[in-house]
Amino acid sequence: MTFVALALATALGAGLAPRAPGTFGSAVGLLLWWVLPTSPAIQATAIVAVFVLGAWSGSAAERHYGRSDPGQVVIDEVLGQLITLFLNPVGWAGALIAFLLFRVFDIIKPYPANRLEALHGGVGIMADDAMAGVYANLALRVVLVAAHAWRWTL
Repeated sequence: MTFVALALATALGAGLAPRAPGTFGSAVGLLLWWVLPTSPAIQATAIVAVFVLGAWSGSAAERHYGRSDPGQVVIDEVLGQLITLFLNPVGWAGALIAFLLFRVFDIIKPYPANRLEALHGGVGIMADDAMAGVYANLALRVVLVAAHAWRWTL
């Protein structure tokens, strides 16, 4: 079971990248978004499933690595990317903007994201990135409104 938990927590090994594992995890989230049907119900279900699996596998990874929120755990970045793109009608240009927005919010962790990471175990690992994803989702909506006003297609 530990193998399965670590595979999930590291997004099938993306978190084992020697540099910028969070960026690789976000890229996995972008790829998952791309293969998911555009149905809001399916995307919402995927978000909930990734949160639940991430909380479980993140806790197992903390036990395995012997520290809280180990860098190898990137399933939280997958979740954040899915939340960023949720209900935002974008093509690849917009998805790349979403990717960048999420990375910024994940790194700076504005309140209350910075407080959520203090939650216990895998829930804390997932919660701060979920909040960063909400911030990035809202920022992406602002970008889309501006792009529409300027008649740009994202």
